[in-house]
Amino acid sequence: MLRQQVYSILLAFLLHSGALEAKEPQSFLSDTLVRKDQVQNVLEHQPAKEPHCQQVPTGPIETTLCDFETVESYNDELYTQLHDLVQTPFFKYYRADLYRECPFWQENGYCMNRECAITTVDESEIPPSWRASELSRLELPSEDLRNTIPGCYYRDSDFCFLDDLSEGDYVDLTANPERFTGYTGPSAHRVWASIYEENCFGISEWALSSAPNPAPVTLPDSMTGVLRSEGADSSRTCLEKRVYYKIISGLHASISTHICYEFMNQTTGEWSPNLECFINRVAAYPERLQYIYFDLVLLTRAVARIGPYLSAYDYCGTGTHKGDDDTLNQVKNVIGIAQTVGKFDETVLFRGENAAILKEEFKQHFRNVTRIMDCVGCDKCRLWGKVQTSGVGTALKILFELDEKALDPHLNSNLLSRSEVVALINTLHRLSESLYFVNEFRKIWAETAQSEEQRLIHEAEKVVASEDAVKSLTVSRRQPSTSSILR
Repeated sequence: MLRQQVYSILLAFLLHSGALEAKEPQSFLSDTLVRKDQVQNVLEHQPAKEPHCQQVPTGPIETTLCDFETVESYNDELYTQLHDLVQTPFFKYYRADLYRECPFWQENGYCMNRECAITTVDESEIPPSWRASELSRLELPSEDLRNTIPGCYYRDSDFCFLDDLSEGDYVDLTANPERFTGYTGPSAHRVWASIYEENCFGISEWALSSAPNPAPVTLPDSMTGVLRSEGADSSRTCLEKRVYYKIISGLHASISTHICYEFMNQTTGEWSPNLECFINRVAAYPERLQYIYFDLVLLTRAVARIGPYLSAYDYCGTGTHKGDDDTLNQVKNVIGIAQTVGKFDETVLFRGENAAILKEEFKQHFRNVTRIMDCVGCDKCRLWGKVQTSGVGTALKILFELDEKALDPHLNSNLLSRSEVVALINTLHRLSESLYFVNEFRKIWAETAQSEEQRLIHEAEKVVASEDAVKSLTVSRRQPSTSSILR
């Protein structure tokens, strides 16, 4: 074990010694967990404007074949394309059942704040070809191909529960933006606790952050080697478990970023970015920001892989040829960027003699996460939770369940439901927008007075110290720590 560890360290050093000399120490994008000056590290970072091949890279995104610079250099263009795309009629209308009862516990913590409410759309405003009655006839699989429970179903290939099209409301996502609602307290904490504790493999943020990061060794060609080394402690380095945690944590960090950027001052009623909120929830924990990058690469890989299907998809429904044609062209633009950014080797996961069992366990865990969304006591939070867990679940299905034949739009024209396509693109937009908002927070930080900076850093240090104390206590009791993500 020791010999393998020394070999890995030496190999990583030889491969990246030039980059290490030029790179600033303790970057939040480095392989080492940053726990000193982390707030400044995140907020004073200058995003790359050119892909990695034109400058010294800060390093790869672990368990992917992409680096941070590539994501940063393309994100402005990706965000612009996605921001326009999700406002088109096809991608802004979404049908969801927001009033199904929580299947795991009796939920009484409903949010009474005005911002928790949503505005629905009457079915008469929805183009006929997108209405539930028509989509049910075209998309809903036969009963022998789906597993049903009241109000929703899943197919064996699905990583999430899908709402039954016969129930639910139509929502204009652009009229119900994801932002601060005031939904907090025991109800919100219980939801996140269930997601992290009851539906994961026991890996915690602490365990993930302190485990070795093998990606720098294998980035140039493949992730297979070191990640699958025989001497690895499977309880700490199992790739599938690490990927699962990164997906959930990245999604949580992205949601937190949106809440903090579109924050309502409950005293004045004004909406504005809340820098302190972002620092305490994300910037003080740089690894959380790294997981947003990870999720973005994961979803762009899914979009790139299913690109031919999305290019052949029928987006018609606006009644104007130009509008439908513009939507298709925007989709193709996003696919083009995704083919550059989405460097994720899905073939490395779920291999070996226990692959089928591990994949089914992974799948069942994520299905449970999608069902937990019915326990969220805020309608708007529940809506966006359903959209984004469905979007990630769709990406996972594309990467791990569909072979090349299944992806052929000529052989499988109903591969994805309209809801899955809408959720996939909107979730990718959420992640891209989060990185855009991070850069906006950096601009705010640059204009902040030094005395205020020191106050914010001091407050963040107290939050981190408090959570680290709880983590240490939890680890000493040999229980996985999830306190760091419960607020």
